Amino acid sequence: MAVTAIIVFALLRLTPGDPAAVLAGENATAQQVDQLRQTLGLDQPLPLQFWVWAQALLHGDLGLSLISGQPVTALIAGRMGPTLAVSVTSVLFTLIVAIPLGVAAAHKPGGAVDRLVSCIAAIGVSVPAFVIGYILIYLVALRMGWLPVQGYRPLSDGLWPHLQRLILPTLALSGAYIALVARMTRSSLIAILHADYIRTARAKGAPEHTVLLRHGLRNAAVPIVTVVGAGVASLITGVVVTESVFNLPGLGRLMVEALLARDYPVIQGLILLFALIYIAINLIVDLLYVALTPRLRTRQTL
Repeated sequence: MAVTAIIVFALLRLTPGDPAAVLAGENATAQQVDQLRQTLGLDQPLPLQFWVWAQALLHGDLGLSLISGQPVTALIAGRMGPTLAVSVTSVLFTLIVAIPLGVAAAHKPGGAVDRLVSCIAAIGVSVPAFVIGYILIYLVALRMGWLPVQGYRPLSDGLWPHLQRLILPTLALSGAYIALVARMTRSSLIAILHADYIRTARAKGAPEHTVLLRHGLRNAAVPIVTVVGAGVASLITGVVVTESVFNLPGLGRLMVEALLARDYPVIQGLILLFALIYIAINLIVDLLYVALTPRLRTRQTL
């Protein structure tokens, strides 16, 4: 997190653009822009700016937005709901769809289901989320009129109005994620199904679904969990684009707005939040390794 903070702070200051010029407007004079830069503290040396920001950060203060003047923590908290809703539904939908597809493909490698899963995976990996989003908007929302085109309704407005506006973003965001998890599930399970204990279970007369799920999928879970955790990075990236396509007032949309306005504190706060989520997910994955693999809990002493 410390390294991320340093890199983000440095990169934002080294890239072209002046928040004071954006905030002052096109008709502002050079003197007005300079005065605004002094007011915002942007005229101070970069080490001093970083020191002031880092001190506040250590106390949980992400600073104030240069554009709205509101606390960054309040802006993030106000936009958390849509992003959290889309992310959770995308992960759940991915796991519900991808793992059964991977198991079905691994059951009969080279069969019709396997070829279908490979085709779906290739399309999901190749087509960007925003392209899938626009296709879904055109076909499902505009042509068929089944779902709303854009917008967001909180859960307090009702379960169905809330879910109506999450279906298309979830489908668009889950495409590449489903492809990734399904392919890894298939590959891991095929390798496991050739193991000796799988042949032993079949020789004992265990039902095929027990062999696949209890003996196969359970032992193939470690690489699958790895891919699920690694997919969070692409999920975070996809949220930024997907929220812009579907006009969702979430963290991704806030990131786009802050980037266009050169709002340094908001950008820094969002990137640090995304980095923290990514680190936490990786920590959870490491803990799941131990839970899924008992031999990792065994300590051998010389």
